[in-house]
Amino acid sequence: MQPWASLVAIKAKRYETRSWNTHYRGPLAIHASKEFSQAARRLARAEPFASALFGSEEDLPTGCIVAVCDLEAVMKVGANPCQSVFGFAHNPLSSAEESFGDFSPGRFAWMLTNVIALENPIPARGAQSLWEWNDEALHLDPKIKQQ
Repeated sequence: MQPWASLVAIKAKRYETRSWNTHYRGPLAIHASKEFSQAARRLARAEPFASALFGSEEDLPTGCIVAVCDLEAVMKVGANPCQSVFGFAHNPLSSAEESFGDFSPGRFAWMLTNVIALENPIPARGAQSLWEWNDEALHLDPKIKQQ
């Protein structure tokens, strides 16, 4: 969903937080759903979202794949999110990035690496949870396929 999909694409959001775990590791396509609710639009206009997104939620693409990346790790958030998720005594997240996710105890932080924003987002129908798509059918640029 926007604005979170674009935050991943511009590398402002390195951790996607979810209520569920996955054993999957590997390439992911970051899909922005077709729906962009009024509540999400208001959030995109508020700080720290507005500064990260350059202040314009109107230009955020919907109904398409906006980036590709790798899901490198999934970590469970505990009572002390910094220690349980990242293994540090200090918080490695900026206050802005911390605002971009829900790091409540019991949730999961998905570490996204090797993010490549697509210059031309690819229209695609999404689905809840993880879903498969055919990159050949979508005619992905060979540079992106290699990464």
